[in-house]
Amino acid sequence: MIGLVLAAGWGSRLGELTAKLPKTLLEVRDGQSILDSTLANLRAAGLDEVAVVTGYAAERIEEQVPRLEERHGLKLRLIFNEKALEWNNCYSLWVAREQFEQGVLLVNGDTVHPPVVEERVLAARGPQLLLATDTEKKLGEEEMKVVLAADGRLERITKLMPAESAHGEYIGVTVIEPAVAGALADALETTWKRDPGLYYEDGFQELVDRGGEVRTAPIGKVDWVEVDSPEDYARAKSIAARWPAR
Repeated sequence: MIGLVLAAGWGSRLGELTAKLPKTLLEVRDGQSILDSTLANLRAAGLDEVAVVTGYAAERIEEQVPRLEERHGLKLRLIFNEKALEWNNCYSLWVAREQFEQGVLLVNGDTVHPPVVEERVLAARGPQLLLATDTEKKLGEEEMKVVLAADGRLERITKLMPAESAHGEYIGVTVIEPAVAGALADALETTWKRDPGLYYEDGFQELVDRGGEVRTAPIGKVDWVEVDSPEDYARAKSIAARWPAR
């Protein structure tokens, strides 16, 4: 299994903070970026190879590769998404489809969370696609919400549902098992071809609608944040400041 980080987006809501660099390179603690945090988590989970999908300001990540490899003891491979500024992240995940056959631990490149998230989702491996979810957080309109069937299978994943109907929030961490590689790649392709503005979670929904087994792994009570705004960024730094040195 390898790690896979989606880090192609611009982060336009962050204003001047991302005027010259992708948000995954924003510093959260003592010279460590969001990407540093993500790679440290993947290394702690026992992985030694990570693919990173780049797009906006890709050269800024490329110039960091030697430092990141040395600091985290990882082999990094960059995959460039030429449509990053035009299309949404369904296409970003699809361009990394050749990695799926190795088994992938997927992490969004704009989330800050402790390594226990990766530990818990890997401990729950079994389904072909397994999504880490927060079942503790109070949900609003912007969260990527999930609804589960009585047997625990994912029925629906979308932002567009009433919060009271949801069973939790998908936090941007997924285990993709090799057995689902072809089916997932095809579902993602169908999704971005239908509308390139869709999220990769819409591709997960396409897979579910075709009868694919997708399940969730609750992460428990964990402080984490997806960095979309200056307020999120401030919270990310506050969360990272509480971690032990690593």
